[in-house]
Amino acid sequence: MKDVYLFSGFLGSGKTTLLMNTIRQLKEQNLKPAIIMNELGALNFDSQAIEENIPLKEMLNGCICCTGAEKTEAQIQSLLADSEFDVLIIETTGAAHPVEALDAVYSPLFANELNIKGIVTVADSKRWLEREGMSIQTRSLFLEQIRHAHLILANKMDLLTESERAKVTFEMQNINSHALIIQTTNASLPIKYLQRLQATARPASIQQATIGEHLHLGSRLVTFNSEESFTQEKFEEWIKTLPNSVYRMKGFVPIEGIRNPMLFQYAYGLTQWLPEYVKMEPNLVIIGENVNELELPKA
Repeated sequence: MKDVYLFSGFLGSGKTTLLMNTIRQLKEQNLKPAIIMNELGALNFDSQAIEENIPLKEMLNGCICCTGAEKTEAQIQSLLADSEFDVLIIETTGAAHPVEALDAVYSPLFANELNIKGIVTVADSKRWLEREGMSIQTRSLFLEQIRHAHLILANKMDLLTESERAKVTFEMQNINSHALIIQTTNASLPIKYLQRLQATARPASIQQATIGEHLHLGSRLVTFNSEESFTQEKFEEWIKTLPNSVYRMKGFVPIEGIRNPMLFQYAYGLTQWLPEYVKMEPNLVIIGENVNELELPKA
């Protein structure tokens, strides 16, 4: 499986510097990286710093977390088909909401090929202390990027006093008690901290699924066996039992009387069923908080 990291954070926080540092360390370990860079504008100047021998896909004029979700899936499929790599790093635009960015990466089409290691949020520590001066929308996004991270880099610590450093760390820890927070300058991070992350629950039989580690925001891949099938009514009854901490589900669900598993999507309480004319592997990706603890549906 290919390890995948999502780098989150506002423009100027240090994401690209972290990307360059990570690429260098991966190459020192003889691991081949591939990169997807997302930018809202028509030109991505950051991509010019990527070496020519590293597989690179760019998403311009759109955010990975909204209209770019289908493009992200296509880019990943293209990389898997055409490039040799060990690790995929996705640098999101500063406007990306972490949950939406994570959703764009998960697809039942290649769920068995990717190991989502986690969301790494790079936070400008000085900007954090000045966040009350931001617009409500920008401040809210900043808090969401902190709250849903698996690893937080409190960056630009060299610009703060000792008491300010302590304040930043304490406040971020209050927002997200699950994530490791590391104080950094120039986004300098030993790669061992990335490689310890694990946001993806391992595939399990729907009858033998086990509770894994306690995670904040993550995913779970449920694989249905060939004998299992559901009625739409029974499956949706199960959906009604789910907590609000389940944000997204998508996959191919076997339905009684239907030849091929149906394409199923769920987002914030709303469901969609679509016929699938090609027989796809019956599986379901669940995205949310503490998804390993969910009671799964029974056929």
